[in-house]
Amino acid sequence: MSYSTSNQTQMDGKKPDCPAGQGALPSCGPFAVPFVVSQGAAPQRYSKSKALESGTLFPDLDLPFHLKVNAPTLADTPLNQLRALDFVIHELGLYLDTHPNDSEAFALFQNYVALEKDARERYVAEYGPLTQSDAALDSSYTWGNGPWPWQYCEEEV
Repeated sequence: MSYSTSNQTQMDGKKPDCPAGQGALPSCGPFAVPFVVSQGAAPQRYSKSKALESGTLFPDLDLPFHLKVNAPTLADTPLNQLRALDFVIHELGLYLDTHPNDSEAFALFQNYVALEKDARERYVAEYGPLTQSDAALDSSYTWGNGPWPWQYCEEEV
């Protein structure tokens, strides 16, 4: 059974029981059943670069899209290294949301935060600010000065 999007009337002429603007389903329509993989403590982890490329830090959660399988690897540049560190910190933070007592993961989280801080400081010193907050570290406001991070060629940075 299908519905008209313009007036929310079923093809058989009956009006659905849903309020306007909330859509409608057939009365016996199937429900989706989501499935989320449950992680145990101390799961395997990818390297930070592989995690950024895969979209997850955890191989058990890596379900690549069919078009992603042959995607090129990311260039090993300072900007991509910083992106990988930021990604791993975010992934570990999400993991720690559900596993707050995993002391190994928390120690790793702390280590990556320290590495990211150092990498960001080195990047900003060499290439310029990544965020407006980084521009406050200079003697004058340099945020509008180029080049912007995305204007560098991958091989240059």
